[in-house]
Amino acid sequence: MARSLNGLVLAPVADQAPGQVGVRTRFAYHERDGAVWADYAGGDVVRGHLLGTREGDRLDFRYVQLKRDGTTSSGHCVSTVVDLPDGRVRLEESWEWESQPGSGTSVVEQLSNGTHGTDGVEQVTEHDG
Repeated sequence: MARSLNGLVLAPVADQAPGQVGVRTRFAYHERDGAVWADYAGGDVVRGHLLGTREGDRLDFRYVQLKRDGTTSSGHCVSTVVDLPDGRVRLEESWEWESQPGSGTSVVEQLSNGTHGTDGVEQVTEHDG
């Protein structure tokens, strides 16, 4: 099993459709006793939250987000946790909106130390519980 996501900051490797999660979005992950949650923000997303479970290297979670245009959206995602050769973590994701039409795949990767607050991206605060 890949290592814990607790305390890691991840970012997409490519932009999604306009108005969605993109390379400026930062996800601050937490994990404990099979539960996984994250707060995220950046780019077109003002604030987002995800909550779900981890079984082995499989994550299953729901997400909800507020966009800069004032709209909200929510969906479901299943991800595979992969250890990269350089020691970082990658999530290979299959997602589907539940609040609107659309689905797809994406990849987010752990940022190297010192790069999680660049480009004026809003800092994501940690919530422990």
